[in-house]
Amino acid sequence: MKLLRVGTAGRERPALLDPDGTLRDLSGIVADIDGTLLADEDALGRIGSAAAAGGLPALDAAGLRTGPPLARIGKIVCIGLNYHDHARETGAEPPAEPVVFFKAPDTVVGPDDTVLIPRGSVKTDWEVELAVVIGRTARYLESAEDGLAHVAGYAVAHDVSEREFQIERGGTWDKGKNCETFNPLGPWLVTADEVPDPQNLSLRLWVNGELKQNGTTAEQIFPVGEVVRYVSRFMTLYPGDVVNTGTPAGVAMGHPEPKPYLRAGDVVELEVTGLGRQRQVLAQA
Repeated sequence: MKLLRVGTAGRERPALLDPDGTLRDLSGIVADIDGTLLADEDALGRIGSAAAAGGLPALDAAGLRTGPPLARIGKIVCIGLNYHDHARETGAEPPAEPVVFFKAPDTVVGPDDTVLIPRGSVKTDWEVELAVVIGRTARYLESAEDGLAHVAGYAVAHDVSEREFQIERGGTWDKGKNCETFNPLGPWLVTADEVPDPQNLSLRLWVNGELKQNGTTAEQIFPVGEVVRYVSRFMTLYPGDVVNTGTPAGVAMGHPEPKPYLRAGDVVELEVTGLGRQRQVLAQA
């Protein structure tokens, strides 16, 4: 299923996208799309049954904003330097263990919402990523297979990053990762049954119509199941938590000088196979 949330910011309603592209209202069946829903197999079953029966009311998508597909996110765990080609372009050694950092849930916006360039920023960068949404409580998992079994679904994430704040200002990466609007998510949460192999997905990103990133999850150093297993050894993952699994080569930081960092007015578009497409216009904070 392709689950999403539509409406004005803070007042989104749950919806489903039919295979024929029709938007269907879920608000008569479930209150929202969040960790509570994802952990409830009966509720998910009711959605599937109602969709199959054709009884869900259609929504007019014209002019309707698409919000983040997941409400009340608990935490966003991010994996850095998780693609062989990205490590090569930045001159970094592939890590022996996953590099873990966090984004605050309040960085999340809709897939087509405005992204703000932070005040004083000269190195705002793009990163298309596969986001993993947790559906079962994961703690001390023993195998990558267990990791995959705890995934509810997948989404497109844009891990916007400010490289000067991240790398040149001391401390951890968090300063360059947590600026407002720095994690567009969606358009859909695609349930795991529709993504049989998360290591066989293409990721692409364009800036002002020019293709900048064209990668595949096959290049991941630590595959999705292993990432979930690894993280569960250090913290408990709960339904509704999100794991951003890293970006392939092609970021601005990896370009020769002058590096083409983002500016107000730029348009960024990105997609992951089967998970939909985002489009953001950059503006000054």
